[in-house]
Amino acid sequence: MDLLLNPSVDAGETLDTANAPEPLEYVRFRHRKMAEGESFADNSGEHELCLVLLSGKATVRCGDQTFEAIGERMSVFEQVAPYAVYLPNDMDYSVVALTDVELGICGAPGQGNHPPRLIEPGHVKQSTRGEGANVRHVHDILPETEPADSLLVVEVYTPAGNWSSYPPHKHDEDNLPHESFLEESYYHRLNPSQGFGLQRIYTDDRLIDETMAFSDGSCVLVPRGYHPVGAPYGFDLYYLNVMAGPKREWKFTTDPDFAWLVK
Repeated sequence: MDLLLNPSVDAGETLDTANAPEPLEYVRFRHRKMAEGESFADNSGEHELCLVLLSGKATVRCGDQTFEAIGERMSVFEQVAPYAVYLPNDMDYSVVALTDVELGICGAPGQGNHPPRLIEPGHVKQSTRGEGANVRHVHDILPETEPADSLLVVEVYTPAGNWSSYPPHKHDEDNLPHESFLEESYYHRLNPSQGFGLQRIYTDDRLIDETMAFSDGSCVLVPRGYHPVGAPYGFDLYYLNVMAGPKREWKFTTDPDFAWLVK
């Protein structure tokens, strides 16, 4: 399987997981670069969306609502929580860049059950997970405790030399309350940008077992399996996760070979 997508060097939409050789069924992620003064308009179609202002300041219009001049951070590595906008499916929306903007368009199947809303940084839960070389810092942008039909969105900062999504875990079986089936995408950024990170995707039966060296701006798709990530010494790692499946619950199973790390 080809699970690694590299960004286009062009301006505008640099990445769309729908263009993958084997797109995910539930998850779609797009990344767009916008110059100051540029505008972008679209319809959410069959997907509910979470528009994440990765960097820059913009005005977002959707339906009869306008969210003026939102966005504070100028780089994802400022490690402050982002502004985001939730949109239901089948809704027209537009974005006007007030500075240079990077926009993450996170999508999953929608049922029109929730109105559009602004997600402000103060409403984003921040936490630290792990210990030692497994520490990472988490911003829950759209967790399962907040209303949506199927979409889950989270961003994670992994310090240089550390591991993330570790110990390896999976969520590829519909076996609630023990485990849920959720596809996932990882949009990766590195600081400094010329480096690389590592991610392995593998299943118990090893029908999938791929280890990828990703670059700044790449996206890794996780249709199923365990999916640990490593940040090499000297390079801080940021990633934006989109998760979705038939049920909006995040329940995972740790690889039994690593279970001793969490006991």
